[in-house]
Order: sequence, then C-alpha cells, then structure tokens
Amino acid sequence: MNFKVKALDDKEFSALFSWDDAALEKIGAVRMTVDECPGFPCRVSLEDAAIGDEVILLPYPHHKTNSPYQATGPIFVRKIAKTALFEVNQIPPMFHHRLLSLRGYDKNGMMKEASVTEGINLEEQILKTFENDEIQYIHIHNARPGCYNCVVERV
Repeated sequence: MNFKVKALDDKEFSALFSWDDAALEKIGAVRMTVDECPGFPCRVSLEDAAIGDEVILLPYPHHKTNSPYQATGPIFVRKIAKTALFEVNQIPPMFHHRLLSLRGYDKNGMMKEASVTEGINLEEQILKTFENDEIQYIHIHNARPGCYNCVVERV
C-alpha cells in the first residue's frame, strides 16, 4: 500500500504577504516573526520555520466537505515557502519530533478512524490507518495544539 503527503499550495497564500496588518486582521490573520525553532511549522513547505522568518498565522478551511467534519483551523505559512513535493511514502522530517493526530476519512468526509502517534512512527500509523478500505484520505494534525498539518492520500 502506498501513500503521498500533500502540502498546501504556496500560490494560495503568497499575496497575503503584501497585505498590511489591518487587512490581515480583517480575515483573522496575524503577521509574526519566528522567535523559536521548532514552533512555527509551515503548512506549505512542511518544514519548521527558522528564527527570523516572517510567517502569517491564519484561519484555514482544511476540511472542505459537506459533512459534520468540515473544519477550519489555524496554520502558519512562511513568506519564503514554496509548495513541498514529496515522493511516494516519503515522510517530511518536520513530523519526526512531534506528537501527531491522524484522522481517517471516507469518500463522504466522515471520520472513520482516529489515532495519535509519535512522529517517528508516522509511516507505520499511516499504513495501519489505510488498512481500513473505507478510508480515502488522512488528515495529520499536531496532537497537542490540534492544528492541521497536511493531507495524506492513497496512491
């Protein structure tokens, strides 16, 4: 069984960095400068932002589905980020040092499984979750703050 991790598209966010703080505030977003690493995981590059990087923290509709599980939550995006592309079965190193929550959804956006794992065990947990044939995709969240990271799809 194979899978692919998919980051968010940088084109969706690049214009935000030209907005002033008042415009960002209108959409519930905040411009920040990274002051600790790790701590500001970028959802476009799927890398931890470096100290001094400019990021925007914004609400993002990460589960656009017509089910009770539709969801929006906070994400960080780095100014310099480009969309990360991963090979089949490749796990971004950013996940190795995090406690992660996996949520497996069926074709109708209904959650069918949920689990928590240390990042070093992520590949094993993804494969275990996909053993359930009903599950079409998995959302990975940071378990402690609960923030969305990315989607994992079957390949």
